[in-house]
Amino acid sequence: MKNILLFADPGIDDSIAIMYALLHPEINIIGIVSGYGNVDKEQATNNVAYLLHLANQTNIPIIGGATRSCTGEYPVYYPEIHGKEGLGPIRPPDTIKGELLNFSEIFKLVENFKDIVVVDVGRNTSLAVAFILDDKFGEKIKEFHIMGGAFFVPGNVTKLAEANFYGDPVASNFVMTQVKNITSVPLNVTNKAIITKSQIQEIQNASSSPLIKILDKVYDYYLQAYQKLIPGISGAPLHDVLTLSLLMNPDMGSYLKRDVDVQIFGEARGESIADFRVGSEEKESTTKIYLSLDYQAFIHDFMTIMSK
Repeated sequence: MKNILLFADPGIDDSIAIMYALLHPEINIIGIVSGYGNVDKEQATNNVAYLLHLANQTNIPIIGGATRSCTGEYPVYYPEIHGKEGLGPIRPPDTIKGELLNFSEIFKLVENFKDIVVVDVGRNTSLAVAFILDDKFGEKIKEFHIMGGAFFVPGNVTKLAEANFYGDPVASNFVMTQVKNITSVPLNVTNKAIITKSQIQEIQNASSSPLIKILDKVYDYYLQAYQKLIPGISGAPLHDVLTLSLLMNPDMGSYLKRDVDVQIFGEARGESIADFRVGSEEKESTTKIYLSLDYQAFIHDFMTIMSK
């Protein structure tokens, strides 16, 4: 079992990642930190609470994350991709509201569990705050997995930047340059994690989980958004799910160890930079950057877990 402290901002792909984690027999979610990103913090929290309600796992604590980035800017949301409420056409019932615990609960969890893995599939603001409040935080975590960055491929919010790094480049640069034992799962692999409508239907036919009953409606909204962005695309890429899938199946892709910087200002804001020149591998680094993906292995893992 892996004890996972999950940072998220659901969001459709975040929500499907939460479903994957809740259904995975070898994942123990010890807490979910809910913050701004794809939607505002309040809506993200209600979405988390709704998913936990469907999964009958309301014992998992929801911890209040950040409301805006370290730049101080008002967040930009993406209703055209995730829907106004973050779950496409689905609006969680008004009777289900997330009860947020104070941010300091993170540090209590760290004391109560061993070998914790932090997974951040949203903006990195809340994770950066954890280090600001406790400079020993990183020493108490076994490893960190981040969905963010883009190497050798264009960005998805600008020509250079991926959305999470662009949303708070100050926090992302801090995390990527200061945190040890971190794994980056960037767009160059997550763009390949495409799930088709027929695969979603196959999962629904196989599963009786209340979580899966909403999967098609959530996915269809996401797919339609991607079909507008990338005409002819065969399905929708599940960026955040892949981050968890690679954590559980590290040999499903290949990576290189390189230091990463994130640009903070100007036209290059949010761009992730690493040195891939010949000879640069001689420099010691604890940061792993995934660069390739065994797509069929990912599909097998996703279908198996989601069909349980």
